[in-house]
Amino acid sequence: MAISNERAHRAWRNAERIKRLSDRLVGVGPFSIGLDGVLSWVPVAGTIYSIGAGLLLMIEGIAGEASIATLTRMLAYLVLNTLSSLPLDVGVPVVGSLLDTLFQGHLMAANALQKDIERRHGPSELPDSWGGKKRRR
Repeated sequence: MAISNERAHRAWRNAERIKRLSDRLVGVGPFSIGLDGVLSWVPVAGTIYSIGAGLLLMIEGIAGEASIATLTRMLAYLVLNTLSSLPLDVGVPVVGSLLDTLFQGHLMAANALQKDIERRHGPSELPDSWGGKKRRR
């Protein structure tokens, strides 16, 4: 069952929201950080956020009828992202949190979904209310 272009582009926009919130909230030069990176320093909150945002991305991928290959790639990024948020600091207390801050799995999963949608339904644009920035074509 094929989905409409509007539903596919809605999934694209929702993925954009999640990746901006998770990994692109504040940028300094080529580096950026979002809620996922900040919450990684809070033991349980980081893992809960990572799982929740990942679940939302997978739901959008399924709703956007992404290919099995794209969904698998998204799942791999999200599992790695969630594993990096687990409190595994054995001996060196900050390694796990630093790794989770630097690994932008939500961003990579969202990008994979967006590329899949654009390949099948054409390019998407950001709404004017998002600062008027347009997605490259």
